[in-house]
Amino acid sequence: MVGEIPSAETTNQEIHENMEVVEANAELDSSQKHENLEEVSEDNASVNTEQESFDQMSQNIVLLKEANESLQTQVETTKVQLEEKDTQYKRLGADFENFRKRTQKEKEELDVQTKCSTIIELLPVIDNFDRARSQIKPANDGEMNIHKSYQTVYKQMVETLKRLGVSPMRPEGQEFDPNLHEAVMREATTEYPEGTVTEELVRGYTLGDRVLRHAMVKVATAPEPVESTEETQTDPEG
Repeated sequence: MVGEIPSAETTNQEIHENMEVVEANAELDSSQKHENLEEVSEDNASVNTEQESFDQMSQNIVLLKEANESLQTQVETTKVQLEEKDTQYKRLGADFENFRKRTQKEKEELDVQTKCSTIIELLPVIDNFDRARSQIKPANDGEMNIHKSYQTVYKQMVETLKRLGVSPMRPEGQEFDPNLHEAVMREATTEYPEGTVTEELVRGYTLGDRVLRHAMVKVATAPEPVESTEETQTDPEG
């Protein structure tokens, strides 16, 4: 009925329901607060983690810089060592090249000296062949055959010396040169200018630009002046 006063039981029930609502709201607030606290805690943990990561990164950067500086120092040191080794290598190469050239030159010089010594020992044999050819006159066919035989040997020796680079001197008519000639006789003559080689007495030989044996030669000298008869006559009135 309208206007009825609620009973005590109804009032108690309403109060009970209201208390349940309040308790539910309180639990909801408590749960939200707990979640908020957890979120704050997680945020703080995240901040701490990020700070630790930043600190670790900063430390790593410092270590990387130190390692880079160390590597740069090692690179510079290695570069200097490499330049020193390169200089040493070039110097060693130059020394070896000089040694090779010097050894080659010494070997060539030794070969030439050996060749010269051998040829010099053969020159008297050539001289004897020359004398035999100019002095011996074969009188019959048998002697002529012998003469031709040793002349053939002589020709072979001359050809061999020529292949070795040996050349005979031809000093007649040339100016006397003490580097090539040895004057053993002098001849007063007007046929040649003074100091001219007039005759080769012993043949000289060269090997390239080396003198194997000097040519023994006769050299022209100016004839002594002849006094005229008028100058040699004595003036009787004097």
